[in-house]
Amino acid sequence: MLINQHRTLSGLNIFLVTLVGTVLCLGAYTHLPERLTPVLFEPGLANLLGFQIGENISPQSNVFITLALTILQAFYLNRVVNHFNLLGKPNFLTALMFMTLVSVFIPFLVLSPTLICNFITIWMLHKLFNIYKHSDVKGIMFDLGLLIALGSLIYFPFIVMLLLIWASLVIFRPFAWREWVTPLLGVIVVYFLLAVAYFWLERMDEFYQIFIPFSYPFPTRLNMDMHDFFVLIPVVVALVGFLFILKDNFFKSVVQVRKSFQLLFVMLILIFISFYLNPDKSVNHFLLTIPAISIYLAYFFTYAKVRWFYETLYAVIIATIIYFQFF
Repeated sequence: MLINQHRTLSGLNIFLVTLVGTVLCLGAYTHLPERLTPVLFEPGLANLLGFQIGENISPQSNVFITLALTILQAFYLNRVVNHFNLLGKPNFLTALMFMTLVSVFIPFLVLSPTLICNFITIWMLHKLFNIYKHSDVKGIMFDLGLLIALGSLIYFPFIVMLLLIWASLVIFRPFAWREWVTPLLGVIVVYFLLAVAYFWLERMDEFYQIFIPFSYPFPTRLNMDMHDFFVLIPVVVALVGFLFILKDNFFKSVVQVRKSFQLLFVMLILIFISFYLNPDKSVNHFLLTIPAISIYLAYFFTYAKVRWFYETLYAVIIATIIYFQFF
């Protein structure tokens, strides 16, 4: 029922998406520690400012703020997907999938740098999907460079999104060297200003430490109980279904939609590769994959034809998330 309901643009879906997100965060709310201090941006920025935002937030407020932010992200991403008609028909499935996937792991349900970076990720996708129709995108590329630098000051592995911008130029546009240089200039401008601030304060050694993650060895483990990954089984089934449906519809779609799905795939690859830049090797890093996977699952549930299968599959995803949160 939920899937069929969200295949429309009914205003009721706004309430239902919010309700689903609220129910799925209850597991985190009931397993809160006595103290939960979020780290919302990298030491490179925190050391310069001299404080971290969120030090006095209670664990209960932490989960509530996270829920509010993810709801905003869900509807923002849904608006972007509908604006570019990536699913072929406007609906609320992207928002529903987003609120479902951000509840897959309990660490996703508390404030983190990757949660904040997802706002930038969605904003970037909005700009990247739009470059296909523009004759001159150098201004957009420079803005995207600034966004990537800002995101990397919040969560350093986000710097890998610079490669995503260049990948988007390969996918969407013919080669023009100025368009390739301008995003790099945007990144350099932000880090140059940061270096000036550190130099002014005679703390350049701390500035150089920002780039230490590039020296990390490639990770061979993830700080997570492997049993918790059983929750991903029904999600993987849905992704396999997405691949079959995409195979049948790929060349029936307009060029921009095909290229947009290719860009999302490149983004997922880059996020997995950038895991080695994550010092904690925590599952929170993969919160960055949620926007792309949400669009993929929304596409699957938009075009799946066997109602009992797709409704049951989504019910299993919900039930699995709730079970592993509480048990």
